[in-house]
Amino acid sequence: MPAADALKGLACILIVWHHLAFYGPMSDVARPLAPALFNWLYADGRMAVQVFLAVSGFLLARGLGLGRWPDGVPSAWIGRRYLRLVLPYALALLLAIVAAAVARAWIPDDGTVPGPPHAAQLVAHLLLLQDLLDVEALSAGVWYVAIDFQLFVCAVGLCLAGRALQRWPLLAGRAPEVWLVAGVAAASLLWFNRDARLDETALYFAGAHGLGLLAGWAVRSRRPGLWLAAVALLGLAALALDWRGRIAVALATALVLGVSLLPAARWRWRCPSALERLSEASYCVFLVHYPVCLLVSAAWSLLWPTQPLWNAVGMLLAFGLSLLAGQGLHRIELQLQRPRAPLGLWMALAAAGVLVLGLSA
Repeated sequence: MPAADALKGLACILIVWHHLAFYGPMSDVARPLAPALFNWLYADGRMAVQVFLAVSGFLLARGLGLGRWPDGVPSAWIGRRYLRLVLPYALALLLAIVAAAVARAWIPDDGTVPGPPHAAQLVAHLLLLQDLLDVEALSAGVWYVAIDFQLFVCAVGLCLAGRALQRWPLLAGRAPEVWLVAGVAAASLLWFNRDARLDETALYFAGAHGLGLLAGWAVRSRRPGLWLAAVALLGLAALALDWRGRIAVALATALVLGVSLLPAARWRWRCPSALERLSEASYCVFLVHYPVCLLVSAAWSLLWPTQPLWNAVGMLLAFGLSLLAGQGLHRIELQLQRPRAPLGLWMALAAAGVLVLGLSA
């Protein structure tokens, strides 16, 4: 799926630069070199998250609903998803704890560097409940991991409800899960997403995710063009009610993905190999880029605290190192996902975790 790979890769690049512009001190010093660009990255770079949400829903549609179900029982589906998210996430949290400890010593306190962790805070993060419990985040973007898991659980629940409804004679073979997901997506787009107080819950993001999920189901139907038009109509109705750039991005992403798989699509192309590799590691880059940027910022605040050009160079270096660190974490992730992951790797990670927590305490 070259369109999905390209969008994930580009969104990954954008979210790293958004955080580079959002968190100082390098961006604060380098801003005079290109204030308009920095302001755009600061304010609108976070729209890349909407791409991830729509792509996540679209890819989920390939293996869930419309008669397709993963192997095992639903609790196993959720358990696999949790481990898929949390194994690299836990490693990235350890790196973030170390990076924050270094940054607190070197960067003037501006309120952007996380404080030392405590036990309850770590447990809340590992259970993906930090935002619901109003716990200070240990790294940038960890809220997205919790939301992604919530959205997956909600999608599984709605699909299971649809599968149960299929037992009714009138609904047999009619995929009621599509209408359940469409109803929740519409409620999110028209109401929940307009209330910022809900942005710690899946209800706020179910519209963007649902657009991707519905578009993924649309291209698997016998009339994909018609159902993609229905998805477009739902998104446009939400935008007509209340224009939100984030919803426009999610809708555009869902439609691009859907159209790219239509049988009549003539603009088939291959995703560049570099972007494809970045897409595969995008989740790990998303997780690990913040501690990498913290460490570079800490070093630059000592070496070149006031030179705009050197701080711009530091941002470029942080970006490049983030991509490399993400690739490295992705390789570890693949090893941990093997049915028989090397015991030595698990022992090394456990020892590193104990050491990091001991030092941070």
